[in-house]
Amino acid sequence: MNILIIGYVWPEPNSSAAGSRMMQLIKTFRAQDWQVEFASPAQISEHMEDLSQYGVSTAAIELNSDSFNKYIAALKPDMVIFDRFMMEEQFGWRVEKYAPDALRVLNTEDLHSLRDARHSAVKQNRAFVQVDMYSDLGVREIAAIYRSDLTLMISEYETELLQQAFNVPETHVMHLPFMLDTNALTARPFEQRQDFVIIGNFRHAPNWDAVLQLKQVYWPIIRKRLPEAKLNIYGAYPPPKATQLHNEKEGFLIKGWAEDALEVIENARIMLSPIRFGAGIKGKLVEAMQMGTPSITTSIGAEAMHGNMPWNGVITDDIEEFVNAAVSLYQDQASFELMQKNGHAIIRQRYNQTEWQEKLITRLNIQQQLKQRLREHFFLGKLARHHSMKSTQYMSQWITLKNGLSHDQS
Repeated sequence: MNILIIGYVWPEPNSSAAGSRMMQLIKTFRAQDWQVEFASPAQISEHMEDLSQYGVSTAAIELNSDSFNKYIAALKPDMVIFDRFMMEEQFGWRVEKYAPDALRVLNTEDLHSLRDARHSAVKQNRAFVQVDMYSDLGVREIAAIYRSDLTLMISEYETELLQQAFNVPETHVMHLPFMLDTNALTARPFEQRQDFVIIGNFRHAPNWDAVLQLKQVYWPIIRKRLPEAKLNIYGAYPPPKATQLHNEKEGFLIKGWAEDALEVIENARIMLSPIRFGAGIKGKLVEAMQMGTPSITTSIGAEAMHGNMPWNGVITDDIEEFVNAAVSLYQDQASFELMQKNGHAIIRQRYNQTEWQEKLITRLNIQQQLKQRLREHFFLGKLARHHSMKSTQYMSQWITLKNGLSHDQS
């Protein structure tokens, strides 16, 4: 199999969950001895992974350029994976035209329109409702999903949402969570840990909001009850507005980029993650489970992550309960050790690398075999790809422009 991945950004597995997810996909493909090329219009970044060490070739591509047409036609991939729907929007029609036999797969990371809708609801101080997703962003994202042969969803909740609320057939969507090595779990003892931690890319709005919530609401109360404790805040690309929050006296420490995210999580006693909006599943909370670090989070933070299994800490949307849980668990060794075991059990049962890699490869092979039949029978996909639906608008705009130029010349 010859695979082209079109990335929104270059993979940074130590900066974001999306980067980790992408590397999991790449390693899965390379384990099958499939050829992989990663192309992106993004600028080279200082924290990007060296893909050459995995036998992956790379290419710089341009937005809104016909140069991509020759590139894709010469490459002749068997499969194209669009990393986030914006890449499908930009390059999907070119792939369809110049590499029509390629299987078109959309890797969403999370539903951007869901995250954006929840953010809007938070800013308006009200509950999220489904119609909040019926925005321009929602229309664009769902249309990209309709146009794709298969969409990979990291969240069970979002997989069901697509099927039930947006009529995406089961044949066109696959739930695929993080694929993790269950032999790499650690459990550093309670007495060898200290302080609290939160980690996450500062460019990701839910992470920045969580830091602000800790600064303004949660941490002052926790610190008052645990005056010796510190909160270490890690994340790539901290802006000046974040570094200005650093306060040694308050124990509120903006540490920025972490060379080894797993190490700083493992050194902490508790992870705090008061996430008010977002989508997908949270990489920081998965890593906390891997490292045996209990976490206190919200219902949005834990969404779709643990099924019916007990959480590795406490889930609450109540401020007082959140604070009480953080203080109590920080001091209670027996509860701490129980939560460690809960987290490891979740990873083993729900994120087993071997199990999900096999499922992914099997599904991609089946999808490749059935792609023509599925394309012919999925009417919404045909509809989303049929550009004539707006031909009258484009013709009208062209005539308007032409008439305006003629008037100016006269």
